[in-house]
Amino acid sequence: MTSPLIWSLLVLTLPTENATARMRHWRALKARGCAVLRDGIYLLPYSPKREDMLRELAASIVASGGTPHLLRAPSFDAEQESYFRTLFDRSDDYASFMRTLADARKAVSGQSPADLARLQRRLRKDYESVVTTDYFPSEAATRAESAWQDFISHVQTVLSPGEPHAAERPIALLRIGDYQGRTWATRRRLWVDRVASAWLVRRFVDRDARFLWLESPAQCPADVLGFDFDGATFTHVGERVTFEVLLASFGLDQDVALLRLGQMVHALDVGGEPVPEAAGFEAVLAGPRERVPDDDRLLAETTPVLDALYAYFAATAKNGDGRARR
Repeated sequence: MTSPLIWSLLVLTLPTENATARMRHWRALKARGCAVLRDGIYLLPYSPKREDMLRELAASIVASGGTPHLLRAPSFDAEQESYFRTLFDRSDDYASFMRTLADARKAVSGQSPADLARLQRRLRKDYESVVTTDYFPSEAATRAESAWQDFISHVQTVLSPGEPHAAERPIALLRIGDYQGRTWATRRRLWVDRVASAWLVRRFVDRDARFLWLESPAQCPADVLGFDFDGATFTHVGERVTFEVLLASFGLDQDVALLRLGQMVHALDVGGEPVPEAAGFEAVLAGPRERVPDDDRLLAETTPVLDALYAYFAATAKNGDGRARR
């Protein structure tokens, strides 16, 4: 027989004259996904982390002149447990989010890169606020995740037409000396992976590199090194984006700072583990991309930003504490 779930209960009273505190604590409880058993009694499935959240909230309630009691108890029986679980049903929240996604999708093609970056960050925050309080995921969660990933892919298609599909092949280790003074080509209207890859090539592989910005990958000459499009010499392989493939191809993946840059590019290009600096870089790139029609100028303006990020990541790696020294 399955053991009954353990629940954390917060029983509280708040001074009636402090409407601001009441609203603040109600919003905090809602943000943590607490279910309401009745006025003043809130419920969460027990975990040490969630109970710690409730302890912090209880301390804040005391500071506001209220009285909290934090309890822990198992479900009385299967019927009660089933009822408690229904209090955490997020189906309506997911449905609302998916309607918002559908509306946002209709307007994507008419927005600037900067506007799209802001829209995607706002929607990601909305999505994560539901996911983090969905303690009993159902089919609604699966459908919402699929819709969210589809929306991200749609935005990337608008920002970067011709985004490559991941190839499945080994990544050969190449000699940097064999790739000097070459011409490299990628799709025009540079975005995250392409501009970072061009920077990487010129800074660490081929300092005399010349670049062609292609209207279409089909225009790439046979003797030119293509990158970040289907069929290119260097493009997505497996889970790695083009920047990461270049790191592995030229043995640059031992450089911790370049790996950190690779994590940032990966997160912005295909999603994944968030990197704190990613949103800032995306915003900095979106501005010149909107203002500068020439990709040579765009690369020139973005290069100092990537140089600075590289220096920062190198400093944090050297210090070993995740922070640059002042």
